Amino acid sequence: MTRIELPIEGMTCDGCVRHVTDALQSVPGVRTVDVSLQDRRASIDVDDGAATREQLAAAVGQAGYRVPETVQ
Repeated sequence: MTRIELPIEGMTCDGCVRHVTDALQSVPGVRTVDVSLQDRRASIDVDDGAATREQLAAAVGQAGYRVPETVQ
């Protein structure tokens, strides 16, 4: 299992956290998702090789939020 950390921009409430969580959980291979409104971050555990940072960022983007490209 691999853990991927993503900064998330645009979250302002618990509803945002739910939308981001749901979006990330919809990506195949995602096992667990922990989204922090306070830290503006998501920690995602994925099966090894099952999902990339880019796929996860795209799911966040489709939900209406943003993952900065400059942060690894």
